[in-house]
Amino acid sequence: MPVNLKALTIDSIFPIKGISLGIAKAHIKKPNRKDLLLVTIAEGSKVSGVFTQNAFCAAPVLLCKEHLKNTSGIRALIVNTGCANAGTGEDGILKAKETCKAVSELLSIKPEQVLPFSTGVILESLPIDKIKNGLPDTIKNLDPSHWIDAAEAIMTTDIAPKAASRKIKIQDKEVVISGVSKGSGMIHPNMATMLSFIATDASINQILLDKLLKEVTEESFNCITVDGDTSTNDSFILIATGKAEHIEINQEDKSYEVLKDGIREVAIELAQAIVRDGEGATKFITIQVESGLDDAECRKVGFAIAHSPLIKTAFFASDPNLGRILAAIGYAGIDSLDITKIQLFLGNVLVAERGGRASSYTEAQGQEVMKHPEISMRILLNRGHAKATIWTCDFSYDYVKINADYRT
Repeated sequence: MPVNLKALTIDSIFPIKGISLGIAKAHIKKPNRKDLLLVTIAEGSKVSGVFTQNAFCAAPVLLCKEHLKNTSGIRALIVNTGCANAGTGEDGILKAKETCKAVSELLSIKPEQVLPFSTGVILESLPIDKIKNGLPDTIKNLDPSHWIDAAEAIMTTDIAPKAASRKIKIQDKEVVISGVSKGSGMIHPNMATMLSFIATDASINQILLDKLLKEVTEESFNCITVDGDTSTNDSFILIATGKAEHIEINQEDKSYEVLKDGIREVAIELAQAIVRDGEGATKFITIQVESGLDDAECRKVGFAIAHSPLIKTAFFASDPNLGRILAAIGYAGIDSLDITKIQLFLGNVLVAERGGRASSYTEAQGQEVMKHPEISMRILLNRGHAKATIWTCDFSYDYVKINADYRT
């Protein structure tokens, strides 16, 4: 089961003015499950996106990048599970375009005003007829309150749906932020995550929205990893409908910072939910790297630890084989690293200092910390003032089972 992932309730995820969501059971991979999501967006809304840096990026990613250049504005998102439409060549592009055309005809908009998204198995052709047949049902049940249904409709190996919401004040007006995400395995975002969609009724110009999205991504989805594999389909979309009735944010002022803080909170909650629901995860692990020369080297150290199968399996077994952490710090690729200055804490327990085991540390202390489902560690490099936080999970037997049987 997911690690301390709170259950969603209808009243905890707030509707966004200008956004409606419709769901269908299109039977793309499995019968009788929600697997098709349509999101309609009010005219005049601003939309920004970041995508995977995997060179084998999926056909819908290529089309999304092209459509976001469209000056007439984005009016809809269409998301299918069950097939990633990646590694599909020209056929994949044609079917992604056909999906957008089908949506545009039903909504009386242009095909380039639709952003397509797919997730599921790579190297399989998109079942376009099933998607087209399911689209009318998504139109029929469009509703501003269908956020949890939307979270369920984009799941693949996820055990639980993931959604988050906040209400903030900008210029004395209430502003709402809501979002959903999916992801459980093949998670090492190099931009965002498997799929995530966040919307707000705030009013902000396009240049600042693009900037805000990149800043938030770096502090949320780009700080998580489950298994070190970057998906072909990673996409993070941010929508601002401008319906909150405050003056448009067009400079980096107090209103911009308040909005960014609110969106960051939602993005971090969604990002952490992906790790908590990591395939087979039993432990949620927070890695804090402090006092580095810059953010980049702190992230290098954090990800070296988070990606290590030896460390992740030790945490699953609650085995304080913590020398593995020191080894990961050592191979992280940090120039001129003085290991005698490094301090390693597991929870509040000092484990290592001066290049070796702390004299006060006992294995019983390590076992006590590691038996809990939420574990934190701190690495002090003691060579500067930069810091970074990375979130990851352990590797259990179930991770192997899930991925060995993924297509069957």
